[in-house]
Amino acid sequence: MQVNPVMATEVDPVVLRVTDGCVELGGRPVLRGVDLTVTAGEVVAVLGANGSGKSTLVRTVLGLAPLRRGSVELFGAPVDRFRDWRRVGFVPQRVTATAGVPASVWEVVASGRLAHRPLVGPMRRRDREATRDALEAVGLADRARDGVATLSGGQQQRVLIARALAGRPELLVLDEPTAGVDLAQQDAFAGILGRLVERGTTIVLVAHEMGPMEPLVGRTVVMRDGRIAYDGAPLESFEDVPHAHAHHPPRPAVDYSPALAVPLDRATSPDEEHPS
Repeated sequence: MQVNPVMATEVDPVVLRVTDGCVELGGRPVLRGVDLTVTAGEVVAVLGANGSGKSTLVRTVLGLAPLRRGSVELFGAPVDRFRDWRRVGFVPQRVTATAGVPASVWEVVASGRLAHRPLVGPMRRRDREATRDALEAVGLADRARDGVATLSGGQQQRVLIARALAGRPELLVLDEPTAGVDLAQQDAFAGILGRLVERGTTIVLVAHEMGPMEPLVGRTVVMRDGRIAYDGAPLESFEDVPHAHAHHPPRPAVDYSPALAVPLDRATSPDEEHPS
């Protein structure tokens, strides 16, 4: 008996969704009733002053900060049951690339391929290629064998960026990735993100202000006192929020080629952001 082929179903364009997200840290509210939906292919900048809750928001999206109320979904699955972390790349804020463990630049960046490799055995060709490509993208190919501890703070941040890029993520979450990186390196990083955008990668970028990455952003979310104060057309700085709130309608699905990403390293996640 001939079996009819299964008809392909339309892919859900929603990559992440936060509904009524509330988070408390040390008994203090940090997120207050946050609703956020990001669809495939969007580039969303999350802006805000220190203590506004923007870093806590991305940590909550990634399951690194527990919800007191509300829900978070990644690729249609509740974050506490989401297992396909290779689809997600994460660049944390202001942490060292080694966390006190001696390691070479190559070893740290190659760890971004762990979700794609067998548990035992040598790296495969595609893993080595992805690692080399990531190092070249951040301008550190010539430092691959150097110890990460010998690099400057800005160079270590570029190592973390390369580790995330090595996984070739569908969703890339970056928490102030250019902190401590000079303007020339910020320009180079904007070029890297531009190539990812062309591939259809969904990007959520936390920053104080946009700088060279401003032309890539299609939507701005501004956090204030743990709430979303603005969600709409791109802004260069959180200080540019108009008096009237903007409402962002859902975007249609984007045709893009899926890729793979690095699992989250909870041991190196950034400190929670506390409201001032």
